[in-house]
Amino acid sequence: MVRIAEIDVDPAQLPAYTALLTEEIAASIGREPGVMMLHAVSDKERPHHIRLLEVYASRAAYETHIQTPHFLKYKTGTLAMVTSLQLIEVDPIFLASK
Repeated sequence: MVRIAEIDVDPAQLPAYTALLTEEIAASIGREPGVMMLHAVSDKERPHHIRLLEVYASRAAYETHIQTPHFLKYKTGTLAMVTSLQLIEVDPIFLASK
């Protein structure tokens, strides 16, 4: 399962948001075998526009992921920080890293 999350964050809360996001990604990659990749980037000119590339081993792995304590901490902790969220399901053509 692959998706792109487009997230807009209240600029005044960006440092707090990125701290929670970083903590959540590190925990997910470190503790969940079904989380294959989580990459977070921000727009250079508008750093409060965040984009995530998420890769899970399966839909079941994703469903497990969103019930973990570290994800729920991130979700509840950032709820008031996020001004817009769009989840885009995508089909991978070719994913590679070096």
